[in-house]
Amino acid sequence: MTLVGKNFPNLAVDSMNNRGENKKINIVEEAQNQGKKVLLFWYPKDFTFVCPTELHAFQAAVEAFEKRNTIVIGASCDTPEVHFAWLCTPKNNGGIEGVSYPILADSNRNLANQLGILDVTNERYDEETGAVMVDGDNVTYRATYLIDEKGVVFHESVNHMPVGRNVAEFIRLIDAYTHVQQNGEVCPANWTEGEEAMNANREGVATYLSEQLN
Repeated sequence: MTLVGKNFPNLAVDSMNNRGENKKINIVEEAQNQGKKVLLFWYPKDFTFVCPTELHAFQAAVEAFEKRNTIVIGASCDTPEVHFAWLCTPKNNGGIEGVSYPILADSNRNLANQLGILDVTNERYDEETGAVMVDGDNVTYRATYLIDEKGVVFHESVNHMPVGRNVAEFIRLIDAYTHVQQNGEVCPANWTEGEEAMNANREGVATYLSEQLN
């Protein structure tokens, strides 16, 4: 089920940053208390392959997100201690040294379970042991959530493990949603900041399409 248009789960989760600070973060409270949007992106595992390229890509865009009143937060199911070890590992050894935003450590998978983004392809009951067994790695897909200042989700997307994200698209989506918030217009396909938007009525779309065709 999609969360778009709904409140993000109101749940505090452990996090870690590059200063070794382990604290609880509640995404909804971060958005509401700071009056900012939140970009929350999940990745499968620390110390892997596509994942560090994404964390560095989001780090490179942190200033662009900050200019748009947006907080960047990473997340996986690794522990805070593993996050910190990776944060202290240099790039030339596959690490994410230099990443400054916090990373959620959802090691009990409470939030990932609520979001339904875990790689669990099958659950089965083992009659001999009485245990529930799962197929899959039980780690998250590459899910991304954009949350507004009230804690409401205005975008969600999920990539399979091998496919990295395009950070620029999330900047475009934040620009578009901010334009809607500030101007009451809607943003057409491929809209980017500074381009014409449209009024959400028959006249608005007719005017926009006629201008685009000329």
